[in-house]
Amino acid sequence: MLNLPNILTLSRIVSIPLLAFLLWWPGWEAGYLMAFALYCAMGITDYFDGYLARTSGTVSKLGIFLDPIADKIMVAAVILVLAAQGVLRGPYVGDAHVIAGLIILVREIAVSGLREFLGGLQVSVPVSRLAKWKTTFQLLALGSLILGQGLPDWNVMVGAVEANVPHTVGLITLWAAAVMTVITGWDYLRVGLKHMD
Repeated sequence: MLNLPNILTLSRIVSIPLLAFLLWWPGWEAGYLMAFALYCAMGITDYFDGYLARTSGTVSKLGIFLDPIADKIMVAAVILVLAAQGVLRGPYVGDAHVIAGLIILVREIAVSGLREFLGGLQVSVPVSRLAKWKTTFQLLALGSLILGQGLPDWNVMVGAVEANVPHTVGLITLWAAAVMTVITGWDYLRVGLKHMD
């Protein structure tokens, strides 16, 4: 059923290749600023598709199916492209920030599989408050990392290291999201283990 909320969700999915294209060249500042604007627009549609579906009473099975998929594909695409282009790099630990992105990806895949398994058993796993915070930090982190590439001169000195402000915020919040990802992933796994033989 193609109502407005579902069209908004589909628009996010259709926009993902364009977002990945804009992120492909780290030295292209205008491209990253356009990517940041597109990423923000995608985040806004993510809010409004759910809000409109609930307030207008048009929650559909298609929307319930597509919304989390759109979110996961967008997050995975951004993490993979940023990792591939060397954007997940910072002072002191270099490329080790990729590990935070990997933790998030592994959790998303594992929880999706767990939800599918539990769905077959008619067991629902509600989204916790911490999981919502995890999503917030995750979206903030990726947006900040994108913005940092678009504004490479927005720097401050931290001790003897010159740090790009949005990039540094992005790396810090990415690790915070990764920590929350482990905690919420373990919570979901504990629920799942109770229903496994």
